[in-house]
Amino acid sequence: MTDDALTPDQIQQIRDRVAELMPQVRADLEELVRIPSVSASSFDQSQVARSAEAVAELLRREGLDVEVVVEGGRPAVIGHLDGPAGAPTVTLYAHHDVQPPGDDADWDSSPFEPVERDGRLYGRGAADDKAGVMAHVAALRAHAGNLPVGVTVFVEGEEESGSPSLGTILEKHGDRLAADAIVIADSGNWDIGTPALTTTLRGGIRVVVRVQTLDHSVHSGMFGGAAPDATTALVRLLASLHDADGNVAVAGLDAGEAADIDYDEQRFRAESGLLDDVSLIGSGSILSRLWNKPSITTIGIDATSIDKASNTLSAKAAAKISVRLAPTQDPLVAFDRVREHLEANAPWGARLTVELEEHGSGFAADANGPVYDEARASFADAWGTDPVDMGVGGSIPFISDFSARFPDASIIVTGVEDPDTRAHGANESLHLGEFEKVCVAEAVFLARLGALRPAR
Repeated sequence: MTDDALTPDQIQQIRDRVAELMPQVRADLEELVRIPSVSASSFDQSQVARSAEAVAELLRREGLDVEVVVEGGRPAVIGHLDGPAGAPTVTLYAHHDVQPPGDDADWDSSPFEPVERDGRLYGRGAADDKAGVMAHVAALRAHAGNLPVGVTVFVEGEEESGSPSLGTILEKHGDRLAADAIVIADSGNWDIGTPALTTTLRGGIRVVVRVQTLDHSVHSGMFGGAAPDATTALVRLLASLHDADGNVAVAGLDAGEAADIDYDEQRFRAESGLLDDVSLIGSGSILSRLWNKPSITTIGIDATSIDKASNTLSAKAAAKISVRLAPTQDPLVAFDRVREHLEANAPWGARLTVELEEHGSGFAADANGPVYDEARASFADAWGTDPVDMGVGGSIPFISDFSARFPDASIIVTGVEDPDTRAHGANESLHLGEFEKVCVAEAVFLARLGALRPAR
């Protein structure tokens, strides 16, 4: 079916059509980027509502029946357009909310004013994930008036805040989102010029550990040397989470091995910004460490700041740790193992409280079957090279929710990012040449999926 689904002329027509569309697609993307739709509660949430309406209007222009949905959280957009009778159906997912920009001084240009430099479009959300939204719009425009499949577009408004109302949306509106294939445009590609399907994602938990050694802080000269301070106890406790080589030392966590894809230390150092004299941590292949094994990172500490420090033994200290989990790991079981480790390694009898702040499951796709074949063929059509199946070390917990809610759907995880995108960081950017290929691939995929008969 894959070899005969579309002729070379049909594929070239889609490429040409997308090329014609790109100036307007980019202009619409820039308008979305200018809306500071940060879903974090400390930011102006009217901008998230404004962003949702802008997305809704883009979909209405393509003839979709559109509704802005609010189920206790940030506004999401659901649009639908029927395809030919008997055609397969596809749900296209992206999110219109973005991460906080951070300090403007860290950006080379204003985070919410898109600017092109050296073939890349800079701005918060330019890649993650407003380009995902526009890839879906571009694919619809490429087939305007002749849609080969039934399409539902679901654009979430709180992915960057943990998707707290997604469960309710799936419960109340899940029937509208059901499809033969679900395309989730929130990941990336292997490299510039090499497309990828994301087939595994790590799960994750966030844990807050609080340490207390005294009922009140005391003079370090009068009591130091006999009484332990909470900050030092916390540091020793955090150090116990890794062995001497930097492997996670928590017993009982799942670990696996990544596929054998060429990825060397030099590339990792360049992409991560690791300083020349700093060693890598952990053991095994680099990709296994990034995709299939657990990692633990201290992402925040509550302790006396340097500018407010005095000669005092601190009574209390706390830390927040981010634990990334193998795709197969149950996150609640992982929390039990982490809690047990912390309690067993509390130095000097320090009192601990260990709280689970957030958890999410990983994802491992059975990436076989005709829908996946057509997806891979579509990427090859767009890039002129076969895609790789890759893992991602980050977590997108809602994908497991989709997998559970729609067990018969083929879930295609793709996206617009590349190793230089810097999603969530300063100077986030989108490679414009790769973005056009993403749009071509999705438009071709819809055509290839439409050629599959009968619907699954």
